Amino acid sequence: MPYNVNVLTQSTALKYLDNEKLREQEIFEIKESRNRLSRDVLKIGFVKKVYASDSNFILIKVDDANKRYAQLINMKLVIRNRTNEPLCENCIRITVGAPEENKFLLKSMAYLDAEKAID
Repeated sequence: MPYNVNVLTQSTALKYLDNEKLREQEIFEIKESRNRLSRDVLKIGFVKKVYASDSNFILIKVDDANKRYAQLINMKLVIRNRTNEPLCENCIRITVGAPEENKFLLKSMAYLDAEKAID
């Protein structure tokens, strides 16, 4: 689903559109981060599938999207629960962040996975 784009985001986008070198570098970094995140998230036990993406986010199938969404939100990680969207049962959407944000996400997901093993 599309989201509203605020004036600050629009201004930043225009800066990137006007500077080809800056734009290409940003695209390269997002793709690298997306590929790394897609690969690394598969190491989490409750992740069942990572769908191919050409965007700045990944869609992943998990064991229980409602549970995982609530857990990650409680850890202050904002993700999107897509389980009620057609063909997206038990899927969550994760935006590719900065490397340190992605690392925190992966550590948080690994913690939840390890917590399950303890139960």
